[in-house]
Amino acid sequence: MNDTRPPAVPTERWNEAAKHDPEGDAERPFFPDLTLLTRQLQGPLGTVAIAVTGLFTLALFYTLYVAKAVFLPVVLAVLLNFLLSPIVRLFERRRVPAPLGALIVLIALLGTMAAGIYHLALPASEWIDKAPQSLRQAEYKLRSIRASLEKVEQATEEIEKITNGGGAEDTQQVEVQDTPLSDTLLNQTQNLLAGGVVLVFLLYFLLASSDSFLRKLVQVLPKIRHKRNAVTIIRHTENDLSDYFLTVTLVNIGLGCAVALALFLLGMPNPILWGVLAAFLNFIPYLGGLVGITVIGLVALVSFDSLGHALLAPLSYLLLNTLEAYVVTPIILGRRLMLNPVSVFTSIIFWGWIWGVPGAILAVPLLVSFKIICDNIEVLSAIGAFLER
Repeated sequence: MNDTRPPAVPTERWNEAAKHDPEGDAERPFFPDLTLLTRQLQGPLGTVAIAVTGLFTLALFYTLYVAKAVFLPVVLAVLLNFLLSPIVRLFERRRVPAPLGALIVLIALLGTMAAGIYHLALPASEWIDKAPQSLRQAEYKLRSIRASLEKVEQATEEIEKITNGGGAEDTQQVEVQDTPLSDTLLNQTQNLLAGGVVLVFLLYFLLASSDSFLRKLVQVLPKIRHKRNAVTIIRHTENDLSDYFLTVTLVNIGLGCAVALALFLLGMPNPILWGVLAAFLNFIPYLGGLVGITVIGLVALVSFDSLGHALLAPLSYLLLNTLEAYVVTPIILGRRLMLNPVSVFTSIIFWGWIWGVPGAILAVPLLVSFKIICDNIEVLSAIGAFLER
């Protein structure tokens, strides 16, 4: 019979499968022909395809930027589903129905968050209230460094005067009326509550549905090999994502506990608060550690009289963060899930621009999710290899 498949490089595996598949249902492995691909892209049809793909990508990013209030809780619910779904499956093995197991997991998660907020809200609010005074104290202790910076600033002003011709021109003052702070906080609070409600309900439905989406997908696909491939890809992707998110979360919790213990031994006030902060900031590689070192350094300057004693706190944080990033995490995750630093930094900048601070926190999990999906789909395996360290 005539073979209507597109031309590809023949392999022994496909030929062997074709002998036992007279209906032509065997899957031919994908081997990209770069020469054929180049010829296709040089034609008018290839140019149109590239243009359409580019416009679709721009429209997608613009939609994500404008509708972040909708997409952000959805994406966060999906990622939390990968993290918590193994626990729900564990309940199912104990003959607990998935809806009940999902409810137990969700109540435990919300209870833990509520307890953490209850115990950390008071010290966090106290530090926020006295932040201006603390900054002035830190500035006073760093007066020697400040004097050097002032000299540099004076030299910069002199150069600027010379560049501008030494004259100062009168400029018209334009007064811009800002939105009152209370209105801004009220709008942010309403958006946060609405997103939280959507997140909780969607997460519960995802956890309670268990494998219903997978079963429906298998029913829709027409051929047996399509069903088998879909189940394999989804299972591998889900397992890899669940393992990654669970591992990274445990590692970050361990880092937070180590930071809290180190600061406690140094006599730092509220060490649990700074340990929790370190655990959350560690979801943002590079930038999160930089922010953590800065915050803990300022708090240490205010808390300790000696400058040398104050420097021990950020140095301890830096040592623990470096140990986690370059020793612990690579050993636990392995090379396959370690990402290229350039792609990580680019992802943080991009998603931070799209969704702000929540986007920066979700940047690496989203990048890892995309890499795992590429690793499990043969056509996209080259992209996954490119993202790998």
